[in-house]
Amino acid sequence: MWHEQQHDDALDQRAPSPAGPLALGAVEHLVRDRLPLILLVIWGIWGTISPQKFFPGPIAIIQAFIETWIGPAFTADVVPSVVRLVVGIVVSILVGIVAGTVIGLVRWLRELLEPTLEFFRAVPPPVLVPILMLVFGPGDATRVIVIVAGAVWPVLLNTIEGVRSTDSVMTETARSYALTRVERLRYLVLPSASPRIMAGVRQSLSVALILMVISEMFNNSSGLGYRITYFQTNYLIAEMWSGILLLGLMGILLAAIFGFVERRVLRWYHGIKEVERA
Repeated sequence: MWHEQQHDDALDQRAPSPAGPLALGAVEHLVRDRLPLILLVIWGIWGTISPQKFFPGPIAIIQAFIETWIGPAFTADVVPSVVRLVVGIVVSILVGIVAGTVIGLVRWLRELLEPTLEFFRAVPPPVLVPILMLVFGPGDATRVIVIVAGAVWPVLLNTIEGVRSTDSVMTETARSYALTRVERLRYLVLPSASPRIMAGVRQSLSVALILMVISEMFNNSSGLGYRITYFQTNYLIAEMWSGILLLGLMGILLAAIFGFVERRVLRWYHGIKEVERA
């Protein structure tokens, strides 16, 4: 009897209580869902109690946002920026995937270009903006080139690594089934490299958004970067912060669109991961 009671007590001590993980998960969800609202309330209270000239409260920024961007400024500044951004991202993805696939498949070409790729990867993209402006002159095409010059590298390098690391056993199996090069590329190489490619695309989105703003700060008369700089030089602080808020919203929208596309492109990959975790 005593031994059975001692054994039951030991089991009770070892068994984790389900209330602990459930309570911890509830707290995590509460913090994650309510944290932006909590920070907004703290910001509003702090701005009311201790008003700062260069840090206006959220109400002032929201009012400036409505007055500034809902109207002519939307077509004059937001639309051109979005067009440049979208074109730059699309060109970066296409160039990165095509060039990365070729370099990843051809070993001697990869070894030849590796030092050059490492050099340009180490150069910060914003450093190239003044050089590209001098070479190509001001204009929308130059600003798209600036975006591509920085956003293409994450896609290119991740594509090279993804193609290069294709499973050798699967490659030999595809050859034994007499698949053509195009079929191997379509059904084996690109699907195998797609997780790395999508990781590169995710990185390129943030780089493209940053370079869009920087390129519009040089010799420009439209765009979000130009307008934010204009507000800053004229001490329109609330309007300047409203432009920064708009950029943040654009980043959230880009992340949401990417997540939607990634879930469909990598549906098979996420399915494998779910099976492995089960």
